[in-house]
Amino acid sequence: MDGCKVDQATMLAHFVASTEGRALFLADVDGSILTWNRGAALLTGWDDDEIIGQPVTMLYPPADVAAKKPSADLGRAAAGQTVHEEAWRVRKGGSEYLADVTTTCLRDVDGALCGYGLILVDATERKAAEVALARSALHLRSILATVPDPMIVIDHRGVILSFSAAAERLFGFSEADVIGSNVSMLMPSPDRDRHDTYLERYLTTGERRVIGMGRIVVGRRRDGTDFPMELSVGDVQSDGHRIFTGFIRDLTEKQRAELRLQELQSELIHVSRLSAMGTMASTLAHELNQPLTAIANYLEASRKLLERPERNEAIESMFVEAIAESAKEALRAGTIVRRLRDFVSRGDVEKHVEELPNLIDEASRLALIGARERGIEANYALDPKADAVLVDRVQIQQVLVNLVRNAVEAMSASPVRQIVIATKADRRGMVRISVADTGPGLAPEVDAQLFEAFTSTKERGMGLGLSICRTIVEAHGGRIWAEPRSGGGTIFNFTIMAAGGEEADDARTSHPPR
Repeated sequence: MDGCKVDQATMLAHFVASTEGRALFLADVDGSILTWNRGAALLTGWDDDEIIGQPVTMLYPPADVAAKKPSADLGRAAAGQTVHEEAWRVRKGGSEYLADVTTTCLRDVDGALCGYGLILVDATERKAAEVALARSALHLRSILATVPDPMIVIDHRGVILSFSAAAERLFGFSEADVIGSNVSMLMPSPDRDRHDTYLERYLTTGERRVIGMGRIVVGRRRDGTDFPMELSVGDVQSDGHRIFTGFIRDLTEKQRAELRLQELQSELIHVSRLSAMGTMASTLAHELNQPLTAIANYLEASRKLLERPERNEAIESMFVEAIAESAKEALRAGTIVRRLRDFVSRGDVEKHVEELPNLIDEASRLALIGARERGIEANYALDPKADAVLVDRVQIQQVLVNLVRNAVEAMSASPVRQIVIATKADRRGMVRISVADTGPGLAPEVDAQLFEAFTSTKERGMGLGLSICRTIVEAHGGRIWAEPRSGGGTIFNFTIMAAGGEEADDARTSHPPR
């Protein structure tokens, strides 16, 4: 301070007078304004000669003046309480603004009240920013509470900043449990141990492995169980801060459904092969039984001719014995083949009560794989009264898969490609299921023997598919037939037993539900 010719009190007075960021002024014990700095003039619009000597009530809104708030504020300050509050004040011209107000009483060395010191700071912009921030936070909370997929926000260190309600349900943690913790707590090893290294490598090199693209990873719930999930991460920079938002989709049910579909497909293929073998055996038994019976008859006639007495006895004896053995073996072969045919044609099945809509849904999803890409539209008309049926689920699904695939292939060259799968309950305790297509229809020469084995409308078909369908449907006590569709195309119909009525009760007695 050497060389300074101004005392500290004068320096302080100059500092207060020249301050522009806030209004600093004094009032006497009666509340009349004594001083007025530049900040006060800029904030309120009043110059020194307009305001000095005026009461502080000029700075209050009319409603506060009427409520005697100015004297109440000074009274609280005089009682020894520094008054600090957000309150509305008035500029020259009558416009109001929100201010941070501080009012302090000033006393002399003897403790006598000398006046008041007041500080006003315009809080309008700050308050608006706070309101906007609060609204933004409320908006974010609303998003986090309602977004259907789990969402997690982390900073550049991997620390969790927000955790949506869906994420709480998925992982089993509450937001309070995870905020401030590293996101690696939601991962099993080795990702748990390597996550910070992954993040640091991305921040250093910009190499993308998960960020900016989707990837299937494994998450860990609070109870320690792991589950598959699809993770998509977005990277945002704002005001020098970097945050990452992760959107998660739980793949547990999807993978379970895919596994179930694979199992179903495997079961259907297995049943298809068994049914094909059964149909082939039935056809062969039918075709071989007649020639084998004829051979037996011819051999029997030969034996009787050789029994005539005019023949040489020793030779005839050997011949008769050989012919008799041939006839016996031929008849034995015929008996074996007939038994095989009878076993296959009976088609015994183990029936259970099944939900028909679910059965149709599983079978059609398998049969219609790739149909959309071929321009085929599938529609359903399911009778709510035809809900439960008594069937072997896998075998009836095989029938549906066969019919729907045939319909898809039949429409390969059709301008309109639509499939309608419908159900209808009738009064006889049966349910009719139909598959209608908009293909070219059936050729008359094929129609009569459509369900016979080795009859096919396909260039390379074996002709067993519809024969298999007939075997399965008839084994269920139903029937299968085809008819032309109005407007072109074909409707394949088959009936199965509804889960009600005397026939179904009898079947359930023979084959109790699982």
